[in-house]
Amino acid sequence: MQAIIVAVCSFVLAVVFGKLLIPVLRALKAGQSIREIGPSWHNSKAGTPTMGGLVFIAAAALCTIAGGWRSMLAGNLTHLYVLAFALVFGVIGFLDDFMKVKYKRNLGLTAIQKLALQLAAAGAYLALLRWNGDLTCDLYIPFWNVSFEINWIVYLIFAMFVIVGCVNAVNLTDGIDGLAASVTLPVAIFFAVVFMLSGDASISVTAWALAGGVAAFLIYNHNPARVFMGDTGSLFLGGMICGLAFASDLALVFLIVGAVYIAETVSVVLQVGYFKLTHGKRLFKMAPLHHHFEMCGWNEKKIVAVFALVTALLCLAAFLAVRGR
Repeated sequence: MQAIIVAVCSFVLAVVFGKLLIPVLRALKAGQSIREIGPSWHNSKAGTPTMGGLVFIAAAALCTIAGGWRSMLAGNLTHLYVLAFALVFGVIGFLDDFMKVKYKRNLGLTAIQKLALQLAAAGAYLALLRWNGDLTCDLYIPFWNVSFEINWIVYLIFAMFVIVGCVNAVNLTDGIDGLAASVTLPVAIFFAVVFMLSGDASISVTAWALAGGVAAFLIYNHNPARVFMGDTGSLFLGGMICGLAFASDLALVFLIVGAVYIAETVSVVLQVGYFKLTHGKRLFKMAPLHHHFEMCGWNEKKIVAVFALVTALLCLAAFLAVRGR
């Protein structure tokens, strides 16, 4: 019952915040610049307000704190660690968006600046989880139901780069209207159910709050989008999903539930590598993967529907894989 209340409250708050925030973003001329290397028809989206991720960030944060107060009184603060970790990535994204809007360019923080900030946040979060007893050095292998332990320092370095890679994979997925939010929604529900069944109600509340906020954001972000989440929203989503994955000590499950994010990133890596090796040839019509399907004639709504459905099915498979753990 609490899960439903939290999700509904987050949904309602996000709807209200969206109605209040979007006019403000328009008035501030916080419009998105469109990358020149993207599909030409995306140019019509130039000027659409960005930083709309603040809508679900605020809703998820408020509902996480309100819904997890009993756990806080009992001294269990893990859900706040997850939220704080995601908020740090949201702040990094906000700085990036702010610089884009202020200087009217598509690139904000430099790659080195973002990498350094993200690695620092990841390292601090993992150390905190380890200190709090929420994280082991065991890598659980889904479907095989086996785990193996590795050295903590090796695990820390590995996990830091996994987090940074996964967060930026979510960011990369945010390339067409509604895609990142639609793909993240079933992933959030997956973690909400996993934590709920494991008896960790406080972190389940965090995931349900995220799910409600993201679902509401789609009202404003579905094609044609009235607002973009920006790096503010996409980095927060990536931070939240990674935070939930490591808090559940199921890091490798992200390979399943986050397969769409990973495919988007791999498509870029393959495209660049193939282009260099063949001196100008392309493996895909355009990368990331969602742009390839656009170039193949798929409209944005179809791409979003297919990618979200694939993610939902993968989340179901992941749930069946880990429920007996």
